[in-house]
Amino acid sequence: MSDFRALLAELAVPRLTGTPGHARVRDALRRELAARGFVAMEHRFRAQPSRWLAGGRAADAVTLIGVRPRTRIATWLVAHSDAKGQPLSMLARLGAVGLVAVGTVGALLLPWLLVSTAAGLALLALNRVTDRSPGAVDNATGLLTVLATLDQLPADASVGVIFTDAEELGLLGARALVRERPQLLAGTTVINFDGIDDRGSTRVLMHRAGVVALELARALGTTPRGFFPVIVDGRVLAQVAAECLTIMKGNWGTAAVVHRQSDRPERLNLEGVTAVASAVARVLSDQAASQ
Repeated sequence: MSDFRALLAELAVPRLTGTPGHARVRDALRRELAARGFVAMEHRFRAQPSRWLAGGRAADAVTLIGVRPRTRIATWLVAHSDAKGQPLSMLARLGAVGLVAVGTVGALLLPWLLVSTAAGLALLALNRVTDRSPGAVDNATGLLTVLATLDQLPADASVGVIFTDAEELGLLGARALVRERPQLLAGTTVINFDGIDDRGSTRVLMHRAGVVALELARALGTTPRGFFPVIVDGRVLAQVAAECLTIMKGNWGTAAVVHRQSDRPERLNLEGVTAVASAVARVLSDQAASQ
């Protein structure tokens, strides 16, 4: 993983959609795909951030689609390439949402609990989008897991790669693909990687159930879930794919650094990336051998 350590340092830099930092990361991903025999195509779209994201700005976005010549794609390996910073980590935002929920429901019995609602809403209103997080675990690790998986598969494996853009602005790259190029995903399995920490539990989230998710959950020593309170590209891509799942790994400590400046490459040793990539490659290889 020595080369991957260097690549992590190159990818884990502030890279909000439309910024020079993100353009440099995209160039690095093109280089890595080309080194593995993939042709990188672009899906360009205009990213208009969700109205719920304070401080988000419209930008020109580019999703990369990697395929090997004369390969029929059965499985797409997906990870979002952009990152965003916010004053509140994912964990803090969950706390703010909790304040709103408790205050709103509790106020039916105790009106003074509306103070909790107001406090939660105030925190969320201050949580503006920035370009200050290096986004190491979210989601440089997802990008590395895709590349590490490719390195363990044969050159003629029926896999393709999608590095979505503007996920952090409201799953916009995934939405643009489903809207403009649904045939790309039709009849395929989508494996989305979003946040692969070294610590914590591995989760397999089934957005559209199938055999691959079950086999991957078994290989990773976990139970597949039909629901988990996260917003990921897999939710959107499942609309047109035959099977779709997201793999994540982490704990509350992971949630405490996501979208913060502390989401840095120095806190990672890439054991999570190694373990997940090996399991995915093994399952895909076994499936190909049985067909």
